[in-house]
Amino acid sequence: MYEILIVEDDDREAARLAAYLERFGGERDVEFSVQRLSSAEQIARVRRRLDLIFLDIRLPGMDGMEAATLIRSYDSETPIIFVTSLASYAIAGYEVNALDFMVKPIGYLSFSEHMDRAMRTLERARQSQVTVSTRGGVHVFQESDLVYVETVNHDLIYHLAAGAEPIRVRGSLTEAHEQLGGGFLRISNHCVINMSHVVRARGDAFELSDGSVQYASRARKREALAALARYLGRSA
Repeated sequence: MYEILIVEDDDREAARLAAYLERFGGERDVEFSVQRLSSAEQIARVRRRLDLIFLDIRLPGMDGMEAATLIRSYDSETPIIFVTSLASYAIAGYEVNALDFMVKPIGYLSFSEHMDRAMRTLERARQSQVTVSTRGGVHVFQESDLVYVETVNHDLIYHLAAGAEPIRVRGSLTEAHEQLGGGFLRISNHCVINMSHVVRARGDAFELSDGSVQYASRARKREALAALARYLGRSA
């Protein structure tokens, strides 16, 4: 199921998009859960993970472009499709990494063509995306940006590349590892590393791209080194 948000103050336009999504889902055998907001100010209160946002540009109060800038301040990944009656806004959309634009009035044929392109993006993202829910909101990032996960006092801490703030959440390291792809290696009861971020491995020490050094437990050291060697051999 894909979680879709429609931000549209016009009831008829919102209903049209929802109906198009229902029809598209039936034709493509895809299931959507659709939520609608009538103003951009309400976006900050959305706490569930989203796969796609339809965002009207001309909204009362905070307009769609301002809302997109706000969204990008804490979420750089969720695709945004602007819905507008003015095609001239398309250029400004590149500043907030908009996926696409739909110009009103929207017919179903045009909508389905845009959605086919959007679905290819969503399907690719599903294969490599990590979603973590905390009290502060939903964090979405790419597996490739995750350097390692560790447990501290029964919390999981996700350490990301490029100096991003670590994400702390209650959870099980075993469950977190199961949700990650094959490029992740558990080296101890307290740490899972991304093998693509290993800079050097020596003995029980694994130096990672963020400068940290994580240590394999005695029980897992031999298998961890063997798994890393296999991974590097496939990647070469």
